[in-house]
Amino acid sequence: MISQTAEYALRAVVFLGKYGGQSCTTADLAEQTAAPPSYLAKVLKGLNRAGIVDSQRGLHGGYRLVREPYDLTVLDVIRAVDGFHRIEHCPLGRAAHASALCPLHRRIDNVIAEVENAFAQATIGDVLDEPGLLCDLPCVRDPLEESAESAHR
Repeated sequence: MISQTAEYALRAVVFLGKYGGQSCTTADLAEQTAAPPSYLAKVLKGLNRAGIVDSQRGLHGGYRLVREPYDLTVLDVIRAVDGFHRIEHCPLGRAAHASALCPLHRRIDNVIAEVENAFAQATIGDVLDEPGLLCDLPCVRDPLEESAESAHR
């Protein structure tokens, strides 16, 4: 239903959202999202152009999420890197279907519209709130874990 590009973008945004504004390198993100580093770099540039992430160079550089997870929808992320495609014209190119979709393609487009609406309603914050495991990124530390370690020193 969504492209591999959008899948990689969503994985990266969810992981960055987990760590609230902390930066992570492309290499670390690629490792945790199981994405090819060079391809993920292109995906992250698209997210940067859309104002979803920003990048910093240097020793402590990397990418970080700049939009609030609850203000960022799954559809926003998909559109930033790939768009979301509805059926606007007959995929078969039939002249008889030029003014309206045939019953089959109309039904398919209706389902696509429902998926689009679901993606528009789901925020990255909603995803982060769901129970279940998210992989840890080696480039950032959990602030609660750091506090516990400091207390034991």
